[in-house]
Amino acid sequence: MADTVRIADLEVGPGCAPLLVAGPCVIESRDETMEIARRVAALADAHGFQFVFKASYLKDNRTSAESYRGPGLDAGLEILAAVRDLVGCPVLSDVHAVAEVAPAAEVLDVLQVPAFLCRQTSLIEAVARSARPVNVKKGPFVAPEAMVHVAGKFRAAGGRDLLLTERGTTFGYGDLVVDFRGFSRMRAARCPVVLDVTHSLQRPGALGAASGGEPDLAPLLARAAAAVPVDGFFLETHPDPARARSDAASMLPLDALDAMLGAVARIHALAREIGPA
Repeated sequence: MADTVRIADLEVGPGCAPLLVAGPCVIESRDETMEIARRVAALADAHGFQFVFKASYLKDNRTSAESYRGPGLDAGLEILAAVRDLVGCPVLSDVHAVAEVAPAAEVLDVLQVPAFLCRQTSLIEAVARSARPVNVKKGPFVAPEAMVHVAGKFRAAGGRDLLLTERGTTFGYGDLVVDFRGFSRMRAARCPVVLDVTHSLQRPGALGAASGGEPDLAPLLARAAAAVPVDGFFLETHPDPARARSDAASMLPLDALDAMLGAVARIHALAREIGPA
């Protein structure tokens, strides 16, 4: 099984240009989604990243019943299809149930299994059968080395192109920590590995009815992962996080993305030149 993954016309993995999966937490409007996609695509290109746009059509893991969940499957997929066609980049979104997989696979270039569903065998099997590339996020309750079993389920069901994403491990109540040993351990699954920069900086439930976060630390965490080097970086960004309707406390301001990507690209290139530790 190859260590690289094909996403549309992109090749992702060791030895390839780094992947950037980025966009807002959830689709809020068509116009804003399109604006973010265009701006991030331009920055990714300028700094030598391969780019996949991310936005959720539905957020099922919400702290409060009052939290905004997105436009839903049909309306959200319509907007994501427009992003792909007009911006010219692959698109990714979360799937939460087996019934979502078939319609989502008709539009999305990458299906994503959220962290809290990474052990759901029926969902892993369904996304594998879709024949689409899949990104599975490691649950905060799962050891990095245990992700080899997720990869095993995926491949047993006929899947081939699989990314594994680290998004932090539960550290007491209301905090997460990234164990950098985990990237090496997840590579045993023979998949490209990605760091979810902004979700790893969340403080679950810290704001009562919503999660908190430390987005100011995003450049630090991304630079550290670039030195590994990981194969890709996942992050959520918004023009004005304070008014975002989901994950407002952990998304990176869009204006901060340019400087961060520049530094990360330089470190990543040097780490590739030096070779694996």
